[in-house]
Amino acid sequence: MAECKVVIFDVDGTLYSQQKLRRKMFFSLIRFYMFRPWRYADLLILHRFRQEREKRTGYVGADLEKAQYEWCANKLNASVDRIKEVVNHWIFQYPNPFLASCIYPGVRELFKKLREKNIKIAIYSDYKAVDKLAAMGLEADLVVSSTDKNIDTFKPDPKAINYIMNEFKVTSEECLFVGDREELDGKCASNAGISYLILNDKCDPESFFANIPDRIVTNQIL
Repeated sequence: MAECKVVIFDVDGTLYSQQKLRRKMFFSLIRFYMFRPWRYADLLILHRFRQEREKRTGYVGADLEKAQYEWCANKLNASVDRIKEVVNHWIFQYPNPFLASCIYPGVRELFKKLREKNIKIAIYSDYKAVDKLAAMGLEADLVVSSTDKNIDTFKPDPKAINYIMNEFKVTSEECLFVGDREELDGKCASNAGISYLILNDKCDPESFFANIPDRIVTNQIL
């Protein structure tokens, strides 16, 4: 931490509990589609959308924002507009009000401590994150998504991390990436040559964020 100038955070599963959110979303989906069985195809859209993205780990290509909907549309023989309508509602909009109750205790305090120490906060997520951060009451100095036009690549390709370092004019030794998936976040950080921390069963995010705000005062994130 003595040399750290930028901490980069993943979002989903890193800043908030995906398990809690998934429970809330499960019951919301059940309640909605139980009385609208003629719209069950929407559930196939949601499943296929995520599946097609997961299959393309490390994908690099032009206009990724548009391509992700086309992959799903081609598999389901549905229109891109219909795919976007369902995905935008259930993945990018509807869950956001739940995030404040799913955020890990200590996250807001950590962001505050980082600012007090003049350490920049960056966000890098494979999904859009600006609205999610607002819903959690978090502010970052830079927010980057894999589908941004200047990125157009999924993790673990290091393009986004390299972009963040360039924006802040820092070296790889001055950055730390905090994520929750070794095969994506960890490898992405390794590919960019920066240090990283994976929050999982071995490093429980609940206890990590609860304890880190006090430890960071003495430069002891790790």
